[in-house]
Amino acid sequence: MDALVFNVTTAALMVLMFKGGLALLGEGTLRSRRIPWAAVTLTGLALAGAALQMCWSGAMDALDADPARPGWWRVLTSVFMQNGGLFGGTWNIITLAVIAALADWFWGTPLTLGLFLAGIVLPEHIDTLVGAGGHHSTDPRNFAGSSGATYFLGATLAAALLLRVLRTGLTRGRRTEALLAAGVPVLGLAMWFTQANGHGLVSVYGFVLGALACLLVRPAALRVRPAGQDTPHPA
Repeated sequence: MDALVFNVTTAALMVLMFKGGLALLGEGTLRSRRIPWAAVTLTGLALAGAALQMCWSGAMDALDADPARPGWWRVLTSVFMQNGGLFGGTWNIITLAVIAALADWFWGTPLTLGLFLAGIVLPEHIDTLVGAGGHHSTDPRNFAGSSGATYFLGATLAAALLLRVLRTGLTRGRRTEALLAAGVPVLGLAMWFTQANGHGLVSVYGFVLGALACLLVRPAALRVRPAGQDTPHPA
């Protein structure tokens, strides 16, 4: 039963981020948007990692992030190894492709790749700073898997959505958007405190970084318009 609740709440958090990303961009504009090259790149690496695991039995031992094994590269290569079986690996790759595409269309390719990289390297260091380590690791990958960085990246979209609502005013039509966006860190913290579910905590980290990114840079979606469309939601 605990495993079922864990999986359901983890999936619910992803749905919140996905719906928030659609609201941020405007669902009707997606077909007219450019190829999301960050998503293509990251999904290609994940598929290549899955293929390598199928062809080489030693891939996980060589490339995972087990701290007992040496290798500076492991923190990066482990993200593109999957250890959740067929269903878990498929879920990770599909959600990576979708979230990275939404992020690419909003943030732009370079910043999306940068935020994804931040989702790989920052959580462990933030854990140390805030004392969130200990018996339960905040790393949902368990030494391998792309889900941690994907949830981190998805949460940046939720932060951008909430900031847009706050800037434009909490009108009746925007209340649903505000609830979607705010629900990400709220559910994330609840998952962490009740389940020690690291997906929740890395989502909070991503939400904070996404808010900072919105304050420091102008996202690509606000600089250009999709072909044949007006910018759906000006800041």
